[in-house]
Amino acid sequence: MTLTEAWKQLKHFTSGEFDSPDAPGSGATHMDPEFLLKLERMRERSGVAFRINSGYRTPKHNAKVGGVGDSAHVKGHAADIRAKTSQQRWKIVEAAIEQGIRRIGIAKTYVHVDDDPTLAVEVLWLYGA
Repeated sequence: MTLTEAWKQLKHFTSGEFDSPDAPGSGATHMDPEFLLKLERMRERSGVAFRINSGYRTPKHNAKVGGVGDSAHVKGHAADIRAKTSQQRWKIVEAAIEQGIRRIGIAKTYVHVDDDPTLAVEVLWLYGA
């Protein structure tokens, strides 16, 4: 599937939500299409109105926010989804696992999900712990 085809199938997201703050329009051209479709199915399954805190990141922006050097965000395979409550975190994580996401990070205010095929799988981590 092409990225253009994926964007046409999304009901709950716009490409701008995935832009790196220092590169307007970058979400439309740098996100992985299969990952986007997983996010769409997660949104449908969870019933949580996803707000994307971070999608694609340029290497410069990734360094600025303290992201790891091989970040899935830089490859278009990651998203940080706002989660204000533990119930929202649970629903997001449950939907992610159902969609085959095997890399999940949990923070107080968001859940990181990624499906980067170059990184270790079946990992779960906590931010600030």
